[in-house]
Order: sequence, then structure tokens, then C-alpha cells
Amino acid sequence: MKDRENPIRIGVSSCLLGAKVRFDGGHKKDDFLVNTFGEWVDWVPVCPEVEVGMGTPRESVRLVREGGDVRMVAPKSGKDWSEAMRAYSAQRVEKLAAAELSGYVLKKDSPSCGMERVKLYGEGMPTKSGRGVFAEALLARFPNLPVEEEGRLCDPRLRDNFVERVFAYQRLRRFFSDRWTVGGLVAFHTAHKLQLMAHAPKSYETLGRLVARAKGLPREEFRQSYETEFMQGLKVIATTHRNTNVLHHILGYFKKLLDGEARAELLALIEDYRRGLVPLIVPITLIKHLVRLHSVGYLAGQVYLEPHPKELMLRNHV
Repeated sequence: MKDRENPIRIGVSSCLLGAKVRFDGGHKKDDFLVNTFGEWVDWVPVCPEVEVGMGTPRESVRLVREGGDVRMVAPKSGKDWSEAMRAYSAQRVEKLAAAELSGYVLKKDSPSCGMERVKLYGEGMPTKSGRGVFAEALLARFPNLPVEEEGRLCDPRLRDNFVERVFAYQRLRRFFSDRWTVGGLVAFHTAHKLQLMAHAPKSYETLGRLVARAKGLPREEFRQSYETEFMQGLKVIATTHRNTNVLHHILGYFKKLLDGEARAELLALIEDYRRGLVPLIVPITLIKHLVRLHSVGYLAGQVYLEPHPKELMLRNHV
């Protein structure tokens, strides 16, 4: 449930929470966001089109290419909202910086909030190559912030990845917000080893070299470099192949602790996962049991075994 001492704040398009702010006066309430994920986070709702003064209900707007520029235009009246929306977006994202967000969920296809593949009009048929005006400003201001669209969150792997990044970003920000030490940094980096290996092994190696140089770099320069590589690494989807490699790596820690039968049981579950017969949660559950049973301290400290609350059941579907 929500951590009141260290709340996880997530920006969100207001309509996804059920607010009637759509151009037609309706909403796009998302059940997962409101009833499941919402139990763990504090939402920071934003509706750029209402906040810029368009009102509800309102004439719809679209993105239109004019020469080398993209404009936000209301097609019926011809009113151009481009400059107003750009000015609003620049100011709004600066205000959001004070909220210390750990993620953002945008409304897909929206000319203000769409993250990608927004309809872009011009000569001929519209192309799905645009990005919402507010989304553009948000992504430019917070390049490492976990951001997704609600439509993409219907994909189990993308949903798992987004939520995993949200909790990772929260941990990362909390770590660097304190007067961190190199020893603490090594511990943080070590705890995330297997998680990073499941996503992007090269990022783990790059971060390791960066950690080795931590004493010789200005602290803010180091923080920015580490945060960027860490979050970009986790943005890579953890594949079945890489997860299987990590599971086999974990198996090695039980080499002298398990008898032949117990080892064979775990190995069989890892193989079942590799073949797509069971979800990731199955071998992970047995591993967590064995970690507790045999007091394997190193593995007990690995974020990979529970990167987000088990109650979300995200690993039941990947």
C-alpha cells in the first residue's frame, strides 16, 4: 500500500482517472490505474487542454504540419492553440518538477498528451507520426522519467516494465537525495545487479565502471550520469532469454545448498519458464522460498526478486 512517508507521485492525464475533461465532456477512466496501481501511488492529474483554457466540452483540436512546423489547430473554427499550449506546457512541466514525480501516464492519441503515433495532418492522408505538444515538453524536461501511455500498458510486458521503472526511479531518487557515500552507492549498485542484467547487461557493466570512478567525479555530474544509464538500461524490456540467464545465475548460488532433487525441481521450473509454460512468478516464488530457507544474504538483497509489490501480480503475466 501507499508509503505516506515517501509517497510515489505519478503524473497522469486527468481523463484516465475518470475526470470528465474530454472534448466531448466524457472521460477515459482506466481500471488498472484507478483500482490497482492507484493503491500504491499518489496521482498528480493534469489536463493540458482544460488548463490552457479550452473548456469542457470543447471543439476538438488536431496536430497539423505547416512547412517545417507542427501546429495545434481547431479544424472547425481554425483557431490556432499552438503558442498558448507551448507556453503553458513549458510552465507546467516546471511546476511538476517540484512534485518530484516518479513516473507519468499519458493519454494515447491525444494532440496534447500522446507520447507517440499521434495523427499528424497535412497534405493527403494523416500519418501517425506526431507527438502531443505537452508530451513533447514533458519528455524533454524529464528525459529519465518513466513515461507510458495507457494503451501500451495493456501489454503485460510493457506494464511490468513501466511499474518496475517507477519503483526503481523512486529508489534512485531517494538514494541520491541523501548525503550518499561511495559505500552506499556500491550497496545500491550491487542490489540492482540482477535486475539490470535482466534488462541490459551492458548498462550494468557501464554503471560498474562509473561506480569505480565515483570518488574522482563531481557529485552532481556523477549523479546525472548514473541516473541516465540506470534508467535507460531499465527501459530495455527484460526478455525471456535474459530472465532465463539471470535465473540460471541465481541457481549457482544454491550449488552447495540444494540436494539433487531440489536442484532438479528448480531447474525444471526455469526450463518451463523458458519454454513459455509458466510465467516468471513461478520460478521466482520457489527461489524466494529457498533464499529464506537457506538464508542466502546476497540474493535476499537483490531487487530483482521483488522489483514491485507482489500484490500487483505483474509477474503472473510475463
